[in-house]
Amino acid sequence: MPEQKYVLEKIFQANDNIAAENRYKLDKAGIYSLNLVASPGAGKTSLVECTIKMLKPQFRISVINGDIATRFDTDRAAAVGAQAAQINTGGECHLDAMMVKTALNDLSLAGVDLLIIENVGNLVCPASFKLGTHCMVVVASVPEGDDKPYKYPGTYLKADVIILNKIDLLPYVPFNVETFLRGVRILNPNAEVFEVSCLKDLGLDRWSNWLSTKIRSPR
Repeated sequence: MPEQKYVLEKIFQANDNIAAENRYKLDKAGIYSLNLVASPGAGKTSLVECTIKMLKPQFRISVINGDIATRFDTDRAAAVGAQAAQINTGGECHLDAMMVKTALNDLSLAGVDLLIIENVGNLVCPASFKLGTHCMVVVASVPEGDDKPYKYPGTYLKADVIILNKIDLLPYVPFNVETFLRGVRILNPNAEVFEVSCLKDLGLDRWSNWLSTKIRSPR
């Protein structure tokens, strides 16, 4: 067991070193970056699409999409105006810093203001691997249930932003917003929280205004 722990520590340290390189590269280019983490179906790609549509009149946006297979989400990001690169993990349940470093080399970073990395759909592994981004965003959704902060505390602890998506379904789904928010506040009282519906265009102005301020802030 001590040997296994040592190996894991070496893996995470190597990943953290590459993540620091990625951050340096992004900072040097003046790019603000997000790591979007969520379970499958929470609405990460829909949020990416809405964010691009709202911000592209002001900012140039690039997207890195991570999936086990296919490039459906990359095509969706490109269709609404972003420069997009695909990472297919071939079975890995998360992105790591080396994957992102390789994808950054496939993008033209000149003039880019915002980089959105859409991680593989999973609420466990992605939280353990730093990518070099400025902000980790956890996307939850009403149909998943209000117990997610309690079931996945490690992920919610590390989040800078938590987005509760699909609030238009609240009248139809047994989801208690206060129960969800109580779990968030217990674990991570300083996290920014946004309640939105990408489908019905609810709450997105507040999210886009917050993100615009972050993009314009010096790094």
